[in-house]
Amino acid sequence: MMIAMKDRRPKLTAREIIDRLAVDDKTSEPYYKQLIRHIAHLIDTGEIAHGLGLPSERDLADALNLSRTTIKRCYDELRQVGLLSANGRGGTSVNKPAIAKTPLGRLKGFTEEMLEMGKMPSSRLESHEVISDRTIASIFQRPSNASFLRLVQVRLADEVPITREVAWYDLAVAPKLKDWDAKGSIYAFLQDVCEIKLSWAEQSIEAMLSSAIETKTFGFEESAPCLLQKRRIYSGENKLIEYVEGSFRGDAYVHHMKLDVKYD
Repeated sequence: MMIAMKDRRPKLTAREIIDRLAVDDKTSEPYYKQLIRHIAHLIDTGEIAHGLGLPSERDLADALNLSRTTIKRCYDELRQVGLLSANGRGGTSVNKPAIAKTPLGRLKGFTEEMLEMGKMPSSRLESHEVISDRTIASIFQRPSNASFLRLVQVRLADEVPITREVAWYDLAVAPKLKDWDAKGSIYAFLQDVCEIKLSWAEQSIEAMLSSAIETKTFGFEESAPCLLQKRRIYSGENKLIEYVEGSFRGDAYVHHMKLDVKYD
């Protein structure tokens, strides 16, 4: 998958970049971490263009009155997450948006993907309730009056909404979920409290146009293309535990898969 955010702000000049990287000596946060945060933010907003060469370690250290070791550590860590690359003779340039490939057949979490791309993941819980729904009951093959825990959350990368997920959990299989306080990982709660081990999943992806609520969530001016992901997660006893419908903004995700070629 690939995060491909559109540039949202005017590009900065070399002098403006240095001015924006000024560190705060009144905070306990290390200088190199402040620089990492500043540079990552400027890359994400498009203010530092992809392919742009950044000041050398020595020049930036002199301009900011910092040690060269501090600048080197900042650049090294940004290279490790794929935001920067070496550009010969000690030069450093900004990479194009990173591509994180998820092997087909392996379920990878949103947090893992975002961290691989140098993004800061977060989530916002919008709804947490016990409901009855005939359509969902039929998916779980339960009676029409069966109860389910329904969660609605928005997942963000660097505070930009990426996906809106609606998830349902079978309370007949995991009744203790009624006591979950919506804090921490629900998967950890399922394993540690409900003693349910999730074993395998099946997933489908299809194209769609954003609904009114998704258009508002993603900040679109009008309905726009999105990807609808439907996922079912089962226990080791092949019981359906979780059903999720997630809408992903179409300008942020690309799916990649490796295919083997076989001749007839």
